[in-house]
Amino acid sequence: MVTADRRQGRRRADPPPRRRRLPESPPPPPRSARTWTWTWGTLLVVAALAVLLLGRTDVLPLVAQRGAAVVLTTLYGVALAVRTGGRPVISGALCLVLGVAGVALAEPILLSGLVVLTGVVSAVLGVMLTLPAATFPGVVREVLVAVVVAAAGALAIEGYAAEVSRERLAYVVLALSLAGALLLVFRLGAGLHGLGRRGSVILAAGLGAVTVTLAYTEALRRWASPGLLGAFESFVAQVDATLGGVPQPLAILLGFPALAWGVSMRARRRQGWWVCAFGVAATGPLAVALASVGLVTAGFSLLYSLLAGLVVGYGVIRLDQFLTGPRGRRARQLEAASAHRPEPRRTAPVL
Repeated sequence: MVTADRRQGRRRADPPPRRRRLPESPPPPPRSARTWTWTWGTLLVVAALAVLLLGRTDVLPLVAQRGAAVVLTTLYGVALAVRTGGRPVISGALCLVLGVAGVALAEPILLSGLVVLTGVVSAVLGVMLTLPAATFPGVVREVLVAVVVAAAGALAIEGYAAEVSRERLAYVVLALSLAGALLLVFRLGAGLHGLGRRGSVILAAGLGAVTVTLAYTEALRRWASPGLLGAFESFVAQVDATLGGVPQPLAILLGFPALAWGVSMRARRRQGWWVCAFGVAATGPLAVALASVGLVTAGFSLLYSLLAGLVVGYGVIRLDQFLTGPRGRRARQLEAASAHRPEPRRTAPVL
């Protein structure tokens, strides 16, 4: 008994085993430093846009315009990497090296690659910088954020002055930006298993709409009769002369409605990111289209596309609320007041 008690006493007196200390993760950068970084980045973007706007009036040489375009592409690459939780230093250095090499060598292939890179990054960044919005005024604000980012990218595309086909450039930018947005949203939307039945229908419908639109446009351009093409070009010219700009059908019917609906849906569930991904159907081709016309024509085209797209988006949001939300105005107001799904702020990583 005494021996057993001594053993128990020894066991009780023994110190607990030491736990293996895990390596401490580096502390996050202070908020003030991050704020200053975004502030200086915004100022550089504004300065680059000012140079690009002056370059359109033939005040500055082409080298200055291309240099400003390289700065904007680099900053956009850094911002997209920060927003998506990537490596901003590597992304920025890669964009800067490619930009400097393209401008210094003035190779058509390098300049065309920079144009495609700028269009894709601008389209995806415009969508990724949006925040959830429970009310329609908030939805309009987020759509305007995406439009401003895409419009700035359009100025950078024009600043490179690359000899590329605008139609092919629009197709390439749309395809690459849609693929990139879907890959990023795959992580944000909890993968394919988090789609649900309605999300699967939305994803299939969006991909089908993009495919059918591009296929129909290409078939019309290649195999339509000269009379039909002449009538279509005459109609477009008449609309341009009457309204001052030609609206973008893909942005009106798919891009802006998808972005508006996705931003509204994200205030309630993260699967709204899958809908937002199709917002590149507005930010991608719109950036390319705005870069190929004058500022006045581009402004009118953007205005018509934006207004018509927001009208369609408002109808889609109301239809979704009618089918899946509470009935009655009072119930919808209460539901909108409680729909505040948290997401990181605009300058913080969303992944």
